This record gives sequence, structure tokens and C-alpha cells, in this order.
Amino acid sequence: MLDVKLLNKSYSTPRGPIEVLSDISLSLSRGDAVAIMGPSGSGKSTLLYILGALEPPTSGTVTLDGRNPFALPEKHLAAFRNKQVGFVFQDHCLLPQCSVLENVLVPTLAAESRNGSVERARELLERVGLKQRMDHRPAELSGGEQQRVALARALIREPLLLLCDEPTGNLDRQSADTVASMLLDLHQNQKTILVLVTHNPDLAAMFPLRMQLAGSHLSKV
Repeated sequence: MLDVKLLNKSYSTPRGPIEVLSDISLSLSRGDAVAIMGPSGSGKSTLLYILGALEPPTSGTVTLDGRNPFALPEKHLAAFRNKQVGFVFQDHCLLPQCSVLENVLVPTLAAESRNGSVERARELLERVGLKQRMDHRPAELSGGEQQRVALARALIREPLLLLCDEPTGNLDRQSADTVASMLLDLHQNQKTILVLVTHNPDLAAMFPLRMQLAGSHLSKV
């Protein structure tokens, strides 16, 4: 379960603190999927980074599978994030010098055991329709194909929590619909906790649970 209680985030400035997130509470179980909408600058990405233990909150708690990642030592925090959290960003962030298969395997490099990783990577790439592209470089793929590689990479370690930051923002409508459908299908198959942030109402409409982030507060739509 992902459990967020009274989460606050503010940044110090010469003119005083700027409050980005205020008293946000959220509980999601395995298999839940939520789309969080809001305009640019509303704090959607900041919330996602905190949920993924990339950035600490000013106050409040985040627990994933009963553990507070921000209470862990840095070394253990990195291992926790690598295993329990998968990220898909608007920019696919693929390594241009590596093949599609190698890109998917990158998160496994820090794993204690890599047994079965190659087989799982091949299975994921086949599921996202890239069976014939495994040996290609990212530059040889379309934008939609590159984002599908990023999705497979995010799932390679079977994370509990899958976080997506505008994953279709750079894609044309057809490619965006394909990526979104594959994202939801893989989420259902693997029973992840899926949190997606977007300003696209069409993408959000595909999710069973929708929320709005505005004025630093999160509310159900």
C-alpha cells in the first residue's frame, strides 16, 4: 500500500517560503490507478518526486509497503527506490549508445541478483510490441516506440509503485493512445500501484480514479 499523510512541501525564497503542496493525504492499494490533473506549475511533478523518494517532503509522511523511505540511510534508500519504484518521464531518458534491450536492463545493474533479467526484459519488450527492435538503438525508433522502451524499463524490477510524469506529452495522438493503453494493460497485469500526473483530460479519462491538484491541495474529481 502507498499511504501519504498530511504531506507538505515548501521552498525557501528571499521573499519567504513558497508552499507547493499542503496537507495532502492519499491511500492506494496494489492494483489501484490514479490520474492527477493540474496545470503546469501546480506541483504535480513535485508530488511525484516525493512519492518516488527522489525528494523529501517538508513535513508529513510517505510509506510504501509499510516502510518510510525517508527514514532509510542513503544507501538503503537507493536500493529501495530501485526495487520498489518505477519511473516513466515525459522524456524517455534512454541511453543513446545502448540497444533497446540494454536500456531496459539498466535498472538491474544495481540489483544483487540479475537471474532471469534478460528473459524478463525480452518478455516486456515483446508485450509492448518491440520484439523485432531489441537490438536497435533509440535513434532508430519513433517517439512512441522510445516511450514504450521506457515503460518496459520501469517495470523490469517488478516495482510495487509505478510513477508516470506526462508520459505521452511529447507524442502524437495515435502514439499517445497506444502508450497509454499499454501502460494500463501492464499495470493491470502486474498489479502495480499506478500514479500518473498530466494536464491532458483525455489521458486522465482513461483512469478509474481521477484527482485534481490546485492551489497546493489535492482533491477527488
